[in-house]
Amino acid sequence: MLPTAPMLLTPGPLTTSARTRQAMLVDWGSWDERFNQLTASVRARLLAIIHGADSHHCVPLQGSGTFAVEAAIGTLVPRDGKVLVLINGAYGKRLAKICEVLGRAFSTFATAEDEPTTAADVDRLLHADPSISHVALIHCETSTGILNPLPAIAQVVKSHGKRLIVDAMSSFGALPIDAREVPFDALIAASGKCLEGVPGMGFVFLDKQALAAAQGNCHSLAMDLFEQHRYMAETGQWRFTPPTHVVAALHEALLQYHEEGGQPARHQRYAHNCQTLLEGMAELGLRSFLPAAIQAPIIVTFHAPQHSRYQFKEFYERVKAKGFILYPGKLTQVETFRVGCIGHVDATDMRAAVTSIAQVLRAMDIPLLSASGVPA
Repeated sequence: MLPTAPMLLTPGPLTTSARTRQAMLVDWGSWDERFNQLTASVRARLLAIIHGADSHHCVPLQGSGTFAVEAAIGTLVPRDGKVLVLINGAYGKRLAKICEVLGRAFSTFATAEDEPTTAADVDRLLHADPSISHVALIHCETSTGILNPLPAIAQVVKSHGKRLIVDAMSSFGALPIDAREVPFDALIAASGKCLEGVPGMGFVFLDKQALAAAQGNCHSLAMDLFEQHRYMAETGQWRFTPPTHVVAALHEALLQYHEEGGQPARHQRYAHNCQTLLEGMAELGLRSFLPAAIQAPIIVTFHAPQHSRYQFKEFYERVKAKGFILYPGKLTQVETFRVGCIGHVDATDMRAAVTSIAQVLRAMDIPLLSASGVPA
């Protein structure tokens, strides 16, 4: 009998269902026709989520989501291209670092960690620098949970005749993204996020014409999405050893996603989780970092208690002992911690987590104040 694992209230890896974990108990041959069919089914189901079968290819890639982001930049941006990177958190900074390492020219536009980039910002920046060929945006910045206005920015990028690359790692599958309405060359996500699979596989939705024009751009043999797609189209197989168990788990997770009601139902559950969490934490006097208008229902950043006895490591270990794993903060200016709303969890789980957090803070002799200022 395996020990009971803590619930992961994190932005991925996250808590998965028993069905998803069970799917990994079968071994697959990487060239076997049944596995090829599994891969094809996963790609088709992913494309259906964004209504992208007519306009885009879905190209999977071994590795974490960052592998897929690097692959998309390296494949789509030519050596003489230039990327405008929009930053309001750690993952925007990572995207700029990828451009630097790959030797792609880039400029950055940073806003505060609680301030979305606006379409007007992008319009002004593109007018000011005609040499920009691509714009790179983080849809939901996981370091805070902030949501950037993808549809509006996408239309501005298109109006300038530029190309858009979207890191939708923490939003895809939960927040609505329709390829028929939102123009983009690449939209990047991964198996271990809102689809509730396990980590180990990224995937990129690539505009068919943009991908066809990308031959020879890539810096890497293994991360060349043009060649990855070409080989899959010709053989049905992955070019190099696939993450077979991850693919099988994602296929099972996608079946459950469809049974639940797809993107609208997934969003509704996560939004309920988020609201339950915010209300419960407010009763303890714990304030969220972001205002509600720009808070995505993916992960919430909370201000840490301002008390000499609060230490995140002790707080983390005590909450973990009660069955919940949280995330440290990722801000540089203020001390915070983060609680994820995604995964195979519901509002009952969120209430239990809040209760555990309250018990831990009391055990640490840290006074709690409700939103009204009354001891909680």
